[in-house]
Amino acid sequence: MDWGMKSRMARIINPDTGKAVMLAFDHGYFLRPTHRLEEPRKTIEPLLPYADTIMLTRGVLRSSVDPESRANVVLRVSGGTSIVGADLSNEGLTTSFKDAIRLNVAGVGISVFVGSEYERQTLLNLAELVNQGEEYGIPVLGITAVGKELEKRDARYLSLCCRICAELGTHIVKTYFCEDFEKVTTSCPVPIVIAGGPKLETEMDVFEMTHSAIEQGAIGVDMGRNIWQNDHPVAMLRAIRSIVHENNSPKQAHDFFLTVREEESRKVASA
Repeated sequence: MDWGMKSRMARIINPDTGKAVMLAFDHGYFLRPTHRLEEPRKTIEPLLPYADTIMLTRGVLRSSVDPESRANVVLRVSGGTSIVGADLSNEGLTTSFKDAIRLNVAGVGISVFVGSEYERQTLLNLAELVNQGEEYGIPVLGITAVGKELEKRDARYLSLCCRICAELGTHIVKTYFCEDFEKVTTSCPVPIVIAGGPKLETEMDVFEMTHSAIEQGAIGVDMGRNIWQNDHPVAMLRAIRSIVHENNSPKQAHDFFLTVREEESRKVASA
């Protein structure tokens, strides 16, 4: 691995812990102006100090993130479909590698839809992105998307998806947590981060999922709604970070969440 590739990987995966806290803000590229992401800048700014990396599109990066923030960015470079269209899996590449380089990204991310009508198309898109990533020293995050078919999220299917991404040369894989998740991580020879998926019912649900994923071989998270749709997103992100980087238990993380939430409430009251 060349120096540039290693340097960018170190911007995504913390070299001191070997773990990663990624924060996803790319939902609007296909979903809608998601609740509490209607004004991206207002959502993103308070969270930047506590995320190792943020994932978003070039449009939101340029419009809503200050260059002076020194944010590490994994740039979403696939798209072309929407939630109201016929098939979410019919994605193509939306951003040139030249533009990704111009934006000084730490990495680029692309979805693949294994088992869909457009499986071959999305996998070849990934392979081409890896070719360019190797040429320019930029890591590629392969994202195992399921479109509207959330029932596909089982260990057998996700193991297949993650292994294909690794075989095609992706440097990191983003996938869903599932029962028997260790089968997914042990059969994938590159690092895995977990998606948060739709917002869970309680904070403890998120902490337990994160902790279980790390215990079963994930190197971190790439979460969105379960953090910034919370009423206390900074406290939520800092608690997730304590699990990933400090090996806190779900209970320790929840106690820390409550402490930070109380500190925030006192600051608001005093202001």
